[in-house]
Amino acid sequence: MSASIQYRISCVNAQQRYIQFSATFPSSQDHLSLHLASWRPGRYELGNFAKNIKGFRVFDEHNNVLDAEKSNKDTWQIQTANTSQIRVEYAYFANELNAGSTYLDDQQLYINPVNCFLFTDESFSYELELTIPSNWEIASSLPFENNRCVVENFDRLADSPLICSAQLEKGTYEVNGHLFHVWFNNQKFIQWEKVLVDFEKFTKAQITDFSEFPAKEFHFLIQTLPYAAYHGVEHLESTVITLGPNYDVFGSLYKELLGVSSHELYHVWNVKSIRPAEMNPYDFKAENYSVSGFVYEGITTYLGDLYLLRSGVFSLEQYLLELSKQLQKHFDNPGRFNYSVGASSFDTWLDGYTPGAPGRKVSIYTEGCLLALVTDVKLREATNHKYGIQEVMKRLYFDFAVKGIGYTWQDYQQILENVSGTSFQDFFDRFVFGTEPYESILVEACESLGLEIKQVPSASYAEAKLGMKIVAKGTDAQILSIYPGSPADLGGLSVNDEILAVNQMRLQGNLDAWLNFYDAGIKTLLINRNGRLIEKTLPEVNRYFYLTHTVHSVETLNQHQRKARKFWGNLAID
Repeated sequence: MSASIQYRISCVNAQQRYIQFSATFPSSQDHLSLHLASWRPGRYELGNFAKNIKGFRVFDEHNNVLDAEKSNKDTWQIQTANTSQIRVEYAYFANELNAGSTYLDDQQLYINPVNCFLFTDESFSYELELTIPSNWEIASSLPFENNRCVVENFDRLADSPLICSAQLEKGTYEVNGHLFHVWFNNQKFIQWEKVLVDFEKFTKAQITDFSEFPAKEFHFLIQTLPYAAYHGVEHLESTVITLGPNYDVFGSLYKELLGVSSHELYHVWNVKSIRPAEMNPYDFKAENYSVSGFVYEGITTYLGDLYLLRSGVFSLEQYLLELSKQLQKHFDNPGRFNYSVGASSFDTWLDGYTPGAPGRKVSIYTEGCLLALVTDVKLREATNHKYGIQEVMKRLYFDFAVKGIGYTWQDYQQILENVSGTSFQDFFDRFVFGTEPYESILVEACESLGLEIKQVPSASYAEAKLGMKIVAKGTDAQILSIYPGSPADLGGLSVNDEILAVNQMRLQGNLDAWLNFYDAGIKTLLINRNGRLIEKTLPEVNRYFYLTHTVHSVETLNQHQRKARKFWGNLAID
């Protein structure tokens, strides 16, 4: 009996988008349970990947068909009393291309194994064999040789995506004895000198603060696409990034490439190594509920960009543009009045990463990032800039990750208090698990760094004066969100309403122009609500609603701000 699970993967008839899998499993019991993961790390929502399985068949060692009965949506039960091994054959529909999916066409085979490889309740190694065109190269952290490799267990396999393609190009750099490979798939005119220099800078800055890197080598697997795309998924020894359109990767999208790459690299420590207790180890069969999203995603969002500043890849102005985007997302979301970031973390499993019910929840990325900024400043002020949030993450790494222990949010709070010598209880009660406004703590943190938050009314009349965000729908305008207490809200408008006319004037993609024209008068909107035409007259309210928020450096820094700026952003101040 083989001590491993043997997988054969082929991609004939790629235009059908089905990948063929044949897997042999050892069996020493009367029955065997085969599982497909219900979710994937990096996306804390149910994925239900079994919906892509077709033609699931099971055979014994003599090639006789065995019954396979599903006991839940992604578990199969097979009676194995009379066989020492079984062979499972199935096809997986691979028609979606993002950083966490599996995809097949005539130009590439791209697999995130957590989507489509089966596992058992016992731990086995995996032997993989790929049947791919002879001119295709393999980009992966897995040790493929002649299209074959052995993986010690399912956890590593699930965490090791691969791209097979004839259009792969690779550049490599080294930091502290670790090799970092940057792969581009389907990208022409790669500016290697620029990429490798910038990647090396932020990599070196991150490793310096932790003093070690958890993996021997690391692979950036970058899928550049001909259409708009932006997505990244973390793994211990690699990351997959999707970005597009291709022609702009080294234009306006280059800062996005740097941002997502620095973010995903930091995840090697934060969540792939420093892991919440609820996810240590991962349970791929069910939800892994945790309130600590403000740590594993929020701090990563904050420090991913900050390391670009500290390493000199970003200027202060470039960094502040990214910080301003987080502020804008925060203030545009009325869910901050209703649901804490801790509760929203728990509920990623409820409604995923979609906006969900209007005003119900917040983002673990955005709110977590802003709380990390405030926490970083509080630590620096309490320790006279000896320590920042990097020291807290380093202690989490050595006290928990290195020892194989998962942390709780209480552990995180305790380390904050140990480092700073001050209590964070009130901070957690009010801002992590409460819904108090962030304005005051954000202003104080920015002021400490010589920064200021500026607010001006949105340039859009609909947003600033009526409190509704809209998107063009042909010549009409569809409402995306409504600010509580705004004229749009008080006037009875609803999300998804389509605005057809203002004061009986038919729209031609010019809603704001008509609203400005009738600024001093009554504004009656004709809307289409699920096929029903309704007129709504909006009340006048003497205030602004959606505001544009930006962060700027103050003109003159005082002595304390100069010192803070130096230690926080590694910025030399004359």
